[in-house]
Amino acid sequence: MRRYLLTYCLIGAVVLLVRPEALAQRPPEGQLSLGLSFTIAPTYLDPAEATQVIASANFFYALHDALIKPLPGNPMAPALATSWTESPDGLVYEFTLREGVAFHNGDPFTAEDVKFSFLRYKGASARQLHERVKAVEILNAHRLRFVLHTPWPDFLTVYSGLASGAGWVVPKAYVERVGDEGFKQHPIGLGPYRFVCMDPGVGLVLEAYDRYWRKPSAVQRLLLKSVPDPTTRLAMLKTGELDLTGLPPDEAAAVKSDPKLRLVPATRTGITAWLEFPEQWDAKSPWHDRRVRLAANLAIDKQALSDATGLGLDRPTGSIIPRAFEFALALEPFPYDPVQAKRLLAEAGYPQGFDAGDLTPFPPILRVAEAVGSYLGAVGIRTQVRTLERAAFFAAWREKKLKGLVLADSAILGNTANRFEIYVFGRGLYAYGSYPDLDALFQEQAAERDRTTREALLHRIQSLVHERVMHAPLLERAALHGVGPRVEEPAVGLVPLAPGAIPYEEMRLKRP
Repeated sequence: MRRYLLTYCLIGAVVLLVRPEALAQRPPEGQLSLGLSFTIAPTYLDPAEATQVIASANFFYALHDALIKPLPGNPMAPALATSWTESPDGLVYEFTLREGVAFHNGDPFTAEDVKFSFLRYKGASARQLHERVKAVEILNAHRLRFVLHTPWPDFLTVYSGLASGAGWVVPKAYVERVGDEGFKQHPIGLGPYRFVCMDPGVGLVLEAYDRYWRKPSAVQRLLLKSVPDPTTRLAMLKTGELDLTGLPPDEAAAVKSDPKLRLVPATRTGITAWLEFPEQWDAKSPWHDRRVRLAANLAIDKQALSDATGLGLDRPTGSIIPRAFEFALALEPFPYDPVQAKRLLAEAGYPQGFDAGDLTPFPPILRVAEAVGSYLGAVGIRTQVRTLERAAFFAAWREKKLKGLVLADSAILGNTANRFEIYVFGRGLYAYGSYPDLDALFQEQAAERDRTTREALLHRIQSLVHERVMHAPLLERAALHGVGPRVEEPAVGLVPLAPGAIPYEEMRLKRP
């Protein structure tokens, strides 16, 4: 039945090819199938629901557009906003919007849509944005301004593109007419592709939108297919059912050995992987002792982990902040020293080690979790890997229900401050606790407009986090993509620090 539904979608896409307005120009050609490692849910299609921003980017870059977003060569490129200004006191940001732009249903894009989209946003950064923005004032159809309660130098960083999802715009009139659920079932946007239909959990069919402002798409139809099993994705790539897909290392190595396929890695990404110690805030837990957390760090051979789980392309790190982020402090990883790890455990009162409970990995980095569990077990920290589906994992993490150890993984873009605000600051979405002095320093830097002073504050925060061993940083991860023989340009690695294949209008198929 699902196969038939996707076939029906494709028939609909072919019919849409012959719309009268498309006949005046040579249409884009062909069809490209992109395999995704997670189950597609309707919430991914709505920017207001962006709690998993990088996963949602697969759909946002096709269906929607933002005022500011990462594009090739520019991590904060003008998109729906052609320009913007900041007032001398740092309280007002005024945007000039692109004119002559229309949604996929023909409705004109105006400042009303921008304001509406911001107010309905309830994703990962909703609290910090809504608490700090005092008002959104419409000046005319193509000018508006955001007024803040107090200066916040990270407003543009958090509001734009892939740091939150809040800056992606939906059509006010359409959403009000069909409601939130109706919008998820049939989203209308401003992006280079328009929605044709979806089989939830299986696939999404899109067709090129010939009025997209940036550049015409070269590929007529996009099929976004949900294929969580990596072995299946590899098999589909080999048979031509997929043209492009992300792959873990074992399957990526198989791509390298196939002369018909090619492996395209995005090596400079904003992805970091680390161990979270959620029970470090519980005085009765072994993890409350710094020596135990340090032992866990010393127990893991990060370079060997990279070789085993990332084809050696992942970079060992001593921080949860990517080195390429603004205000990042370069911290070397703790050395691999299992002997010292055992000594520290004995000093802390655990000469025989202890049962640490669950090790819950971010989907889909199961193999990293298994390797980490083996390293920890070798020094006496016994865990069992417990996997959750992606949506359940994030819900449990947000609700502070994950115990034991969490293998965290983040690709949220922005800078050091907004990464810390989500994972380290006491009120952060995924933070289980914090220290009063760290929270005070964070609030101080958040209002500091002098860049040098702000950098010094953020470096101090990173040093304290490292000294207190609040995490076990592991790797800055590469993103590996298998590319089929029909694809000329997969768009992998074109957007600074983004791990995916975007923007879609840059993709090209080989001509017969």
